[in-house]
Amino acid sequence: MDFEVNSSNPAVRAIIEGRAPKPAKLAAARGILPIAHGDLLEVLVALTSDPEQELADLAKSTLLSQDPVALQSVLGSDEAAPRVLDFYSRIENLPDAALESILTNSKTPDGSIAGFARSTKSGHLLELIAFNQQLLIRTPSVIDAIINNPFRTAEAERRAAETKREFFEKERGAQQIANELRAQGKEAAAEFIEGSEFARELDPTEQAFQDALLLAEHIEAFDSEIDDAWLSLDLIEELYEETPEEREAIVNKILGEMRVEEDSVSSERVSMINRVMRMNMKDRMRLAMKGDREARNILIRDPNRIVAQAVVQNPKITEQEVEKIATMRTVPEEVLRLIAINRAWARIYPIMLKLSQNPRTPISNAMQILTRLQTKDLLAISKNRNVSEAIRKQSFRLFSARSGR
Repeated sequence: MDFEVNSSNPAVRAIIEGRAPKPAKLAAARGILPIAHGDLLEVLVALTSDPEQELADLAKSTLLSQDPVALQSVLGSDEAAPRVLDFYSRIENLPDAALESILTNSKTPDGSIAGFARSTKSGHLLELIAFNQQLLIRTPSVIDAIINNPFRTAEAERRAAETKREFFEKERGAQQIANELRAQGKEAAAEFIEGSEFARELDPTEQAFQDALLLAEHIEAFDSEIDDAWLSLDLIEELYEETPEEREAIVNKILGEMRVEEDSVSSERVSMINRVMRMNMKDRMRLAMKGDREARNILIRDPNRIVAQAVVQNPKITEQEVEKIATMRTVPEEVLRLIAINRAWARIYPIMLKLSQNPRTPISNAMQILTRLQTKDLLAISKNRNVSEAIRKQSFRLFSARSGR
């Protein structure tokens, strides 16, 4: 481990850099050089590596004979030299108070703490290290040192294991899934996993990986193909997490709608719905914009209007799907409005007809659509009790004007 000279004292620099005369080095090795205690310790540690063995041994002996109280004061100082902290971290039988000063000093090299964590027999001090989460994240070898030390306490092991799982195993797990998808030629799915929050939140278990892989199998659009510019900042407040009870209610709502339409829902689809609804709002939005027909069919029923809107922004959505959505009376009005103002879909007569017949379509949009409908359809709508009275009356007026009545 290489160390820079910490002290600004010219005499200290001269001795450490080998420019000082031997009498000065000898005085320092004996501990009688008239300099500050912290500077003296820095010189002594440097001299333990001197080519002259007698001088090195003398310096080490002086270091080990330091007054414990004075030593602890230096080791706890913000001006302590890293080489001094490293040296004493490797000394056996050092008082716990001195070791605590070393372990809590921000100047102590991470490698020194990792080495101490591997060799110490003190469970108490391992706990002290484990409480420093920033250190564990910055230096994963410290985590492994704690976990592999047979003298660790249950609390030290728990904290180290939790940090490892939260900041390393999950991230590696998400990347592992992405790499596997790329190997299968599924680049869009790999992009989704790398950008999603849910993959990093999974427990590193085989089942969790299978869940993530299954969801990724339903991705068909690339990041470059989607446009989320429509998502206004004033809607961000709707991205808050739901409670477990709210998510369960959403699952039941989706299943109920599907059972009405299809009589029965397979166990595979139930499993898929549950996996999707374990995702947070932001990831469900991304899945809605990038997912395949199955994902879109699930998420168009999401009661959060932002997620449902994302479905109709999906570049892979088909005209047949849009026509089906136009008939749904459970989708948010905003989704129907987006369909009504879309120029491409406005040219597709069946979609516009379905929108005009849907009582959930905003009246202003429905009124505009009526002017483009065929006479026979206007007459049918004027008799349709499922639409609003305003729409029925306007349909009859248009029908009468065209038929000359």
